[in-house]
Amino acid sequence: MTLRHGIPWFSTLALGALTCASAQQDGDPTRGNLELTTVVEKIVEVKQKDGATKTQLVAVDVALPGDEVVYTVSFTNVSKQAADNIRITNPIPSDMRYLPNSAFGPGTEVLYSVDGGLTFASPKELTVASDSGARRTADASDYTHIRWVLKAPLDAGAKGFARFSAVVR
Repeated sequence: MTLRHGIPWFSTLALGALTCASAQQDGDPTRGNLELTTVVEKIVEVKQKDGATKTQLVAVDVALPGDEVVYTVSFTNVSKQAADNIRITNPIPSDMRYLPNSAFGPGTEVLYSVDGGLTFASPKELTVASDSGARRTADASDYTHIRWVLKAPLDAGAKGFARFSAVVR
């Protein structure tokens, strides 16, 4: 499933959950001109002609509990100038369980939120309240959002991607 829209927002209805990704530049989501595309795919094993199996990603419209899916957010700087201070943010759908350490994006720093996207930090810096009210280190099941921060400006016409995996609850 693929949808394409310009910034600042786009949404895709996938697997029964609303998934929104956004891009920001210089703290202003209306500045710059990034085009975002999200693809939701499922990891499957495909038997080759020689009998060997190979894993690959295939488009998915429906996934069942226990299925692993991969979200890929591709972005392109469609302006005529470099874009700096870019942040791509994606919520983790509530019917999905984020797979630890699966978020990555070439040339990005990956941060997480445990408070609905209000604040972001590295995993070792995140804490949540335990059932007893004491603070504990957050784990991947506590994450509500993922943010990729580009470490360098994105040249005019340049492309990039960010990705994470999750399992249907």
